[in-house]
Amino acid sequence: MHNEPQPIRKSTLYVVATPIGNLDDMTPRAVEILKQADLVAAEDTRVTGHLLKHFGISTPMISLREHNERGMAEKLVARMQAGEAIAQVSDAGTPAISDPGALLAAAAHAAGIPVVPVAGASALAAALSAAGFTAPHTLFYGFLPPKSNQRREVLDGLKDAHWVTVFYEAPHRIADCLDDLAAVFGAEREAVLARELTKTFETIRRLPLGEMTDWVKSDSNQQRGEIVLVVDAAPPAEAQDIAEHDSLLAPLVAELPLKQAVALAQKISGAPRNALYERALELKKAAENN
Repeated sequence: MHNEPQPIRKSTLYVVATPIGNLDDMTPRAVEILKQADLVAAEDTRVTGHLLKHFGISTPMISLREHNERGMAEKLVARMQAGEAIAQVSDAGTPAISDPGALLAAAAHAAGIPVVPVAGASALAAALSAAGFTAPHTLFYGFLPPKSNQRREVLDGLKDAHWVTVFYEAPHRIADCLDDLAAVFGAEREAVLARELTKTFETIRRLPLGEMTDWVKSDSNQQRGEIVLVVDAAPPAEAQDIAEHDSLLAPLVAELPLKQAVALAQKISGAPRNALYERALELKKAAENN
């Protein structure tokens, strides 16, 4: 481990995480990188300007936001090829996680420029660490579509997954989003709402989706600020429950390709696709052994 600040490498892109609320979460390494860089590429120079001022950093800034990132990436790559070290930051947290940053990193990789992550705060990691869900796998989806019909279509494809799913959501859409989650995933599915993480009004609450929807609708304060939703994995289907569909599934498996048989059985029965697929494999194997 290094105790002394390390000299910055030239012709390098540093992807620097910044606090999501509490400025004490700024790492000493991040401060040193931002001080030593030739340029800070910031999502919003006004927001980052306050951060730099707080830490006594006078490095010049340039705006790199969603609407100009593709065009700006080429110019910044040229500057790094000429020897400059550039530090990239978003308004809060880790760049490129539902924030600008990925296009510049991709352009740097394509040009053979080293891309160095400077780890730190992330709303995704913070919410997940406090959620207390034990499924071994996690999907970070990010922001769902803003319209309900499109949102429900996406959620329908995720409802039977055996992994924890993490969403970001805007405060003005959180109530409608929870309505759709409860309708598609079921009102009893456990979820955690993590709001304003590391800030003064931080809220972390775990409830079934049906209860969470009522709670958020009854308290307008829960419809403000930055929100992360962590939804528990789908419960494992009981073998005997899936076996109830054998009279439907077995003839389909006998006559159709496996995926087609499962898709049709799922459409007719409404049973979880993954559990039907596993049962179809068992039925197929049993038929082959007879």
